[in-house]
Amino acid sequence: MNTPDDTTGSTGPVDALARLFEGEGSAEYFGEAVTQAGHMLQAGALAEAAGAPAHLVAAALLHDIGHFHGTVTGRDLMEGGQDNRHSHTGADWLARWFGPEVTEPVRLHVAAKRYLCTAEPGYFDLLSEASVHTLRVQGGPMTAEQARAFESLPGAADAVAVRRWDEQAKDPAFPTPDFAHFRPLLEALLSP
Repeated sequence: MNTPDDTTGSTGPVDALARLFEGEGSAEYFGEAVTQAGHMLQAGALAEAAGAPAHLVAAALLHDIGHFHGTVTGRDLMEGGQDNRHSHTGADWLARWFGPEVTEPVRLHVAAKRYLCTAEPGYFDLLSEASVHTLRVQGGPMTAEQARAFESLPGAADAVAVRRWDEQAKDPAFPTPDFAHFRPLLEALLSP
């Protein structure tokens, strides 16, 4: 597994992300019919098709990048029932290059799933089998008090949008653009 220090080398951050999508991202997305990269590319494409602003397209595209970092992988999350906190790992790693308008929806997208299961009757029924499993591992639906606290967080509304695209982005027949399609958008969002 790459660490933040060895993924950039002498190239830029967007090249590092491209390598992750082509390498580790080509692995199975545990419990789903798409690869991890395919899932994230679909989420980015869905955000783009919805007319989302650039920072939300980037957040949707990069929301699961934390599965590639940390001591607990996506495989561990599915097989061992241990939360890998990929939302936080990914947001912290991306914060080296992107501002909070990109990183906070990434950080909060798991909490948004927990929130939506409480706030919207019927949302739970939209979850894939794998998402139901990870929901249990990640703490289950929020309490009413937790949901109110979530709503007050900066970036919560954007995280909910990312979460909706996240759940829709699991269709093996979806015509998904490749990573190069998103390169100009990501480069424009890099922090100075």
